[in-house]
Amino acid sequence: MYDVIVVGGGIAGLFNSILLSRKGLHVALFEKKVYPFHRVCGEYISNEVKPFLLRNDLFPEDLNPANISQFQLTSVNGHLAELPLGLGGFGISRYAFDDYLYHQAKNSGVAFFENTTVTNIDFENESFEVIANKKSYQSRLVIGAQGKRSILDKDRKFMQKKSPYLGVKYHIKSDQAPDQIALHNFRNGYCGISQVENQTFNLCYLSHRDNLKKHKTVEEMEYQVLHENPFLKNIWATSDFLFDKPEVINEISFEKKELVYNHILMCGDTAGMITPLCGNGMAMAIRSARILSELIIKYCNKGQLKRIHLEQSYEKEWSKQFSARLWTGRQIQKMFGSSWSSNLAVHILKNQKLGQAIVRLTHGKPF
Repeated sequence: MYDVIVVGGGIAGLFNSILLSRKGLHVALFEKKVYPFHRVCGEYISNEVKPFLLRNDLFPEDLNPANISQFQLTSVNGHLAELPLGLGGFGISRYAFDDYLYHQAKNSGVAFFENTTVTNIDFENESFEVIANKKSYQSRLVIGAQGKRSILDKDRKFMQKKSPYLGVKYHIKSDQAPDQIALHNFRNGYCGISQVENQTFNLCYLSHRDNLKKHKTVEEMEYQVLHENPFLKNIWATSDFLFDKPEVINEISFEKKELVYNHILMCGDTAGMITPLCGNGMAMAIRSARILSELIIKYCNKGQLKRIHLEQSYEKEWSKQFSARLWTGRQIQKMFGSSWSSNLAVHILKNQKLGQAIVRLTHGKPF
C-alpha cells in the first residue's frame, strides 16, 4: 500500500513525487517510457518558478540552461516585433531536465516503475487499485499526471471533442539569438524557437491538422506552409536538424478539464493546458505540483486523510492560480495563424507597454 501513486513521469509527476517523498510519504511513479527521452514541448521555463527551484535544490545549474530575456514575434508574411521579456526565463530540454528530476526523485526514495503502462484505476473503500502491466498496486491517493492525453482519459469530457491541433518538435544547431525566444506565425499555426543547453535550439510548432491533411507529409507541409514565413524559411535553410525524425503528438486539446475525476487528482497538462504560444506550460506544471503536494501534506496528517477537504481545496486553489491564464491564452491564440490577425498581433506588440501587459497576463508572479 503506497501513500501516493503518481501516473506519468513528466514535469508535474516528477515534482509531485519528489516533494511528497521528501516529506516522508511512500510514493510510486509509473512511466510508460524509460528515462531519458524526448517529449514534444517548447522547453522554455518562466523565471517565476526559479526561486522555488533554488529553495528546493532543484534548479539544474550543472546542465547550463540557456538564459532567455528577449521575445520576438513575426507574422505569416514576415512582419516583426521585439520586446524584452521582463521576468525572463531559462531554456532546458525535457530530455535533460526530466532525467535530472528522475535522479532527484530516486534519491528521495520514490519507487519507479518505468516501461510500465497504467491501464485502469479503480477507487473503492477509500483506496485505489491501479492496474499496470497486468499487475495490481494499491494506494491511498492517485495523482494523474499522464500528460496531454492518455487512454486513461477516454471517459473525461475533453476527450469527447476532437482537437484539430498537432505538435511537432526538433532540436537544431542554428545561429539564432541565444537569449531570445521567438514565435513565428504561419498559416493555421505558429512555431517557437529558443535555446536549450549545449548551444542547441528547440524548434517546436503547433499546426492545424488541415495543413497536414492537405500536404500529406510533415516535410511537405513544412515546405509548402511554414516556409511562407521568411524567418522560418531561413531557419530551415541555415540550420542543422539533429533528430532522425521529429517528435510528433496529435490532438492537442486546450479544452477545460476536470481537476478531480473519480477522486484522481489531476496535475500539469492533465489538469489543463495553456496554449503553447504563451510559452509557460512547464512553469505551470511546476507550480501546480507545488500546490497539490502542499495540500496533500496538509490534509494527509498523522495517517488521517481528509479527502473531500483536499479535493475541494485543490480545485479552489488551482482555479485561483490558473483559470485566468488559461482563458487569456485561448483568447490570444485567436490572433495567431492568419496573415491579417498575426500582422495585428505584431502591431499591438510594437506598443511596448501593451506588449508587456499581455506577457504578464500569461505569466505568474515568482514564488
